[in-house]
Amino acid sequence: MSPSRGALVTGAAVTAAAAVALTVVVWPDGSGSGSSGDTASPSGTSAEAAAPSPSRSYPMSSTPSTIPAVREHTAARGPGWQPGEDSTVVIAKGSQVLADEAQLIAKELKIRYRGAEPARTGDVELALGAKDAGPAESYTLTVRDRKVKITGPDESGVFYGTRTLKQSLTADGTVPEGVVNDRPDRPQRGLNLDIARKHYSAEWIEDRIREMGDLKLNQLGLHFSDDQAFRIESKSHPEVVSDQALTQDEVRRIVGLANSRHIEVVPEIDSPGHLGAVLAAHPDLQLRNTAGVESKGSIDISKPAAAKLIDELLEEYTELFPGRFWHLGADEYQALTVQNPAASYPQLQRAAEERHGADATIEDLATSWLNDRADVVVPKGRTAKAWNDGLFRGTKVKADENIEIEYWTGKEIGARPPQEYLAEGYKMLNLNDEFLYYVLGEPNEFVYPTGERIYEQWTPLVLRGTEPVAERYSKQILGGRFAVWGDLPNAQTTEQVADGIRMPLVATSQKLWDPRKPALSWAQFQELAKRTGSAG
Repeated sequence: MSPSRGALVTGAAVTAAAAVALTVVVWPDGSGSGSSGDTASPSGTSAEAAAPSPSRSYPMSSTPSTIPAVREHTAARGPGWQPGEDSTVVIAKGSQVLADEAQLIAKELKIRYRGAEPARTGDVELALGAKDAGPAESYTLTVRDRKVKITGPDESGVFYGTRTLKQSLTADGTVPEGVVNDRPDRPQRGLNLDIARKHYSAEWIEDRIREMGDLKLNQLGLHFSDDQAFRIESKSHPEVVSDQALTQDEVRRIVGLANSRHIEVVPEIDSPGHLGAVLAAHPDLQLRNTAGVESKGSIDISKPAAAKLIDELLEEYTELFPGRFWHLGADEYQALTVQNPAASYPQLQRAAEERHGADATIEDLATSWLNDRADVVVPKGRTAKAWNDGLFRGTKVKADENIEIEYWTGKEIGARPPQEYLAEGYKMLNLNDEFLYYVLGEPNEFVYPTGERIYEQWTPLVLRGTEPVAERYSKQILGGRFAVWGDLPNAQTTEQVADGIRMPLVATSQKLWDPRKPALSWAQFQELAKRTGSAG
């Protein structure tokens, strides 16, 4: 949470330009970058009038230039593909669900969309394969006979194939001959954005979504409630909403655009801490110690009205955000950071004992709070998530085993090594604050992360610090998100944030798609990012 609280990746970027320069290309409409039938011969006579020439030959194709790099490419001899005057996008019979993806890539390539029609020379065809034809989000892109065909077992995979097509054309002006077989290494890959402490416009968020889609990222976390502000319009509790906030219509627009790019929005209302903005409108629920001093941002979880308020917000916003995930927060409950929580907050200790027995602790009460909030969102089809320091060692009450743990730090009071959660069987997501935390103003010894460091040193197994956990835990680590936190919100403008996170996010996308050691140097990767348009 916030600190204030296949084959090896190829050297495609190095070799692609040279390979393209050597390739002789004839496009369907007779135009293009190679020799054509009406090119003058060295003797000055036209090729048409000259004696028949031998069949054209082509060098073996190079791997498409993309970020993240494709995992497998089978080279072939041929002209490759680029859109010509008569090129169109079509969908295969029975693949009508791909109409949105087809229309998007047609618009991006500035060619026509013809619908469910047979592919012709020069066309791009999208087709949905059997569900068991490959892993989720995988795709096959085939360039042959001056046609492109993209297939996948699900819509997201086909969409990612269109991103490879788009990037390759942007980088090299052509999509090389051959077959790409590609798939992500991790199922959850994304960006986490703190919109509570710094306001971002809907348009700014939408720009990030478009960039994420091209990078094959599929998850956008929105932390919209904290001590400083509550940033999304509420119908059930309008009194908690800050002056600068997204309207629900804007949120629907954001979610709709994200869905079109196969990105799930993961909303977060953090509790029982980080609720300052909510508590400003509900001071009767503010946690206070025996001296009457407020515990910053903390709601009094001994009061039934506290649970009622948060659950009403959860009920409202699970209708607004229809995705599979809901983040419950659970981190940095200030009542547990004092020397003797039971003495400072006897009401919490009494509530713990009444609910869980004489030997119960406030940690047990906080854990049952987390489980109770999960019981609100899980029946609505959501998978619950929580920050790692919201789960405690040695408690009588255990956090629900189906809650996904988002690991961000080993520095907080009570934070445990990631191996402990993994050994208990929890699934985890990597938000390692050593590499993936972009904290505005760089407080608390944080520095802005660099894409180079992520690219060269980080993998999903590096959950804490710089050392990876054992490979045997790999399947429990579902992926990761690069996180932006607004601790000192005026330290950067929104434009500076967009520029500052761009290359770190590009590097993160590469390592989540394929965590193996890249073949390209960082300088080569940066150049590839410029050529593909990923660098902005």
